[in-house]
Amino acid sequence: MLLEQRLLKSVRDIPDFPKAGILFKDITPVLLDTVLCHDITEAIREAFRTVRVDGIIGIESRGFFFGMMLSQRFNVPFIPVRKKGKLPYKTVSYEYTLEYGTAMVEMHQDVIVEGNHYLVHDDLLATGGTAAAAAELIAMQRGRVAGFAFLIGLDFLNGDKVLQKYSQKITSLIHYNN
Repeated sequence: MLLEQRLLKSVRDIPDFPKAGILFKDITPVLLDTVLCHDITEAIREAFRTVRVDGIIGIESRGFFFGMMLSQRFNVPFIPVRKKGKLPYKTVSYEYTLEYGTAMVEMHQDVIVEGNHYLVHDDLLATGGTAAAAAELIAMQRGRVAGFAFLIGLDFLNGDKVLQKYSQKITSLIHYNN
């Protein structure tokens, strides 16, 4: 069975979570399949085989699962991007707009090397706001975005269009069109 089919079969739909009208894509069943996890990591590695990647940016919290595995596979540092107030050292912050308000993400201020290229990873691409915020944190410190990697793309929300200003290299392993 192809990776895409195996991944589609493993992602669980949770209706009305975290609120009514939302169909949540739950990747926790994916984590139970060690072979699938390995194959996901390899597929992302292959997608970025010809791209310079000096570090992996993992977005809280589901971006940490594969982000750390990707950093090991690429043999580069793993850098967490977290919600405001969750990192213990000096941080840089970026506030961005959500559907119903704003949010802020942070990273430690001493983790980006000027001119280096960073792959931004999260489990799911929806509107692109959080991944764009991570890209802004990289740019604020004079780093470069190597690309974006997701397990799931909700293509009908057009998040890829938001991210194209940072990199044309945007990969989602599976796609939902509605």
